[in-house]
Amino acid sequence: MSEIQRPARILPLLVLAQFLGTVNWLAGNAIMPALQKDWGLHDSAVSSLTNSVQLGFISGALLFAVIALADRISPRILFSLCAGSSALIGYLLGCHTHSYDQLLLLRFLSGVMLAGIYPVGMKLAASWYPQGLGRALGYLVGALVLGSASPHLLSGVLGNHWQLVILASGAASGIAALMILLGVPDGPALYRGAPLRWHALTLALRHRPLRLATGGYFGHMWELYAVWAFAPIWLLAWSREHETGLNIGLLSFLVLGAGSIGCIIGGKLSVRLGSGPVARGMLMLSGLCCLLSPLMFAMPFWLVFVFWLLWGLSVSADSPQLSTLSAQNAPAEVIGSALTLMNCMGYTLSVLSVALLSQLLVMIPVHWLPWLLLPGPILGLWSLARLRQSQPEPT
Repeated sequence: MSEIQRPARILPLLVLAQFLGTVNWLAGNAIMPALQKDWGLHDSAVSSLTNSVQLGFISGALLFAVIALADRISPRILFSLCAGSSALIGYLLGCHTHSYDQLLLLRFLSGVMLAGIYPVGMKLAASWYPQGLGRALGYLVGALVLGSASPHLLSGVLGNHWQLVILASGAASGIAALMILLGVPDGPALYRGAPLRWHALTLALRHRPLRLATGGYFGHMWELYAVWAFAPIWLLAWSREHETGLNIGLLSFLVLGAGSIGCIIGGKLSVRLGSGPVARGMLMLSGLCCLLSPLMFAMPFWLVFVFWLLWGLSVSADSPQLSTLSAQNAPAEVIGSALTLMNCMGYTLSVLSVALLSQLLVMIPVHWLPWLLLPGPILGLWSLARLRQSQPEPT
């Protein structure tokens, strides 16, 4: 394929729209302290707030894949419709939500809309960058991570005005919709995939390289969203234990946002080292952070801050590399369906890990809970080591 001539605005607009469109993802977690004050919620409610969005995303991703929605209509139009709908849901959340059940339902619908933002944004990027997708993917995942972290910054600035945090997140989605609709047409290399084929899961499970690559991804997903969900609770518990006032919203933004830098650094390193070594290194670092969590709880703030920045960076930085490894090792005839199903299974694992930690939060101190996440990095490292032994590592 000859080099595609693309306007210089395409990648910056895609990255900015991906960032703005995903601000809504962890908005429920960011407003948790304010909801606890207004509605008297327990810390364990973080599970429902997180998993309502995750379950919505899984449902939306499966629905869109089954009916091949991104192949029936323009990805540009689908992204804009979903981002615009997310903005409307944000308005309903901020102005017309008066019960916890209403909040969970609307957060579930927000997750459904995110299935038309994050993956569809990736599809748009692939239509413009078929040869250089690795670099674009690093920036796009980095934008997702930074977008997911941003509600914590809003919460840190706006304090207990949780409605304003939600409205600002919804407004960001609306801006993303307009940016893609008006500034990013479908690319010349747009791929029209086949509808989801359930037998692809059987074929994928028989394909050992893909099993091993997705083992790394599953280990990553067991840890990722649990760390994102419980970082503010861990930091708040530390501040109470040490009688130190902290801006939890701002700190959580810095911790989660460090992952965007990790994605970009990992993307650059992968050009020289390959995706496998980068993913293994980041899994090892994040697993070490899980292990050290109880010890760090007794440390002074400056060390805790550095520790959490490293954890936030490493827990996200392997994500684009693991996605690359899965795509490289998937059978060509079922790659779309296999990756969609593996993606949904990974998000299902994240639901289970968040729910497990939430249930145990009433019995186990929060700084010991990360030990329950250790099987994720261990599984990931074992799987990637076996993958490395079984074949030459793609670069």
